[in-house]
Amino acid sequence: MRRRSLPLLPLFLLPLPLVLTACGGDSAADSGSGSGAVTLNVGDQKGGYEAVLRAAGELDHLPYKIKWSTFTSGPPLLEAVNAKAVDIGGVGNTPPVFAAGANSKIKVVAATHGSSAGEAVLVPTDSPLKGPADLKGRSVAVAQGSSAHYQLLAALKKAGLGLSDVKVSYLQPADALAAFSRGKVDAWAVWDPYTSQVLKSGKARVLTTGEGSVNGLGFQVAAPAALSNPAKAKAVADYLTRLQRAQDWVFKHPEAWAKAWSKETGLPYDVALDSVKRSNGTRVAVAVDDAAIASEQRIADTFADLKLIPRRFSFKEYVDPRFNGTLPASTTAPRSYGKAAS
Repeated sequence: MRRRSLPLLPLFLLPLPLVLTACGGDSAADSGSGSGAVTLNVGDQKGGYEAVLRAAGELDHLPYKIKWSTFTSGPPLLEAVNAKAVDIGGVGNTPPVFAAGANSKIKVVAATHGSSAGEAVLVPTDSPLKGPADLKGRSVAVAQGSSAHYQLLAALKKAGLGLSDVKVSYLQPADALAAFSRGKVDAWAVWDPYTSQVLKSGKARVLTTGEGSVNGLGFQVAAPAALSNPAKAKAVADYLTRLQRAQDWVFKHPEAWAKAWSKETGLPYDVALDSVKRSNGTRVAVAVDDAAIASEQRIADTFADLKLIPRRFSFKEYVDPRFNGTLPASTTAPRSYGKAAS
């Protein structure tokens, strides 16, 4: 494939729909054919849940209405959940830890398990760095509280380093990409589709990924007030089922989703397809079970030890397992398209 130049500020690029690691914004729109009195307020991103549900035909014949609110990363989305402005929204494995650490009113109600190949620490193609151990004394950009934040910690720990051994610049993806492109930082810890876009540009390579270091989980997080409302809880259950079917559709139709996603966001088709095959389309709906809770507790304890969250807490207290049903264990292997895109 022809290599593309790397844009400095790709404002159209937002985290993946079902691997969401981060979500802020205030745009909202109603969708669906629901005629009932119930309106489910859903936190989303551009090219996220609404787009994938629509592409999969899962917004047809809704028995309720959905009001979509668009965010840029997980932490602000969960702030909206805490404020009861959003009933439910999807994030990666780290934002719930930061929200719970701040004693936010949230409940984790569903999970997916996918490949962590899109969770990567990137360096320029000509960088002298060969592995995570070489990050000592170097500058790294990362979005605070994102899944990439924990992936960076895990990569450093594996190399016998800690956060104090690197110079961390907390930057949201657009600003981080600008800094990375201009050589202002030595490395960038990020997630797909940014990973796929930067690699496709030919101006960066992977120093390390989250495979074998992070749990690959993503979560749907709801407001307790919404769950205590029987009508809304029923809508949440239906919404989660539709998300499961939509994720199955993505895996079976990667090209169709990449085309729809590209049209929705302006993401180049080849980048979108790489991202789908690397991580987006690999996800499997799983239970928020004891293994998932224990894995998240380790993340919480790590951030508490570093005093990056204000308190220690039990992650289990922030889980509502009522929607687990017959879903497989959280350790179920992600789906695979074969060799990951490069």
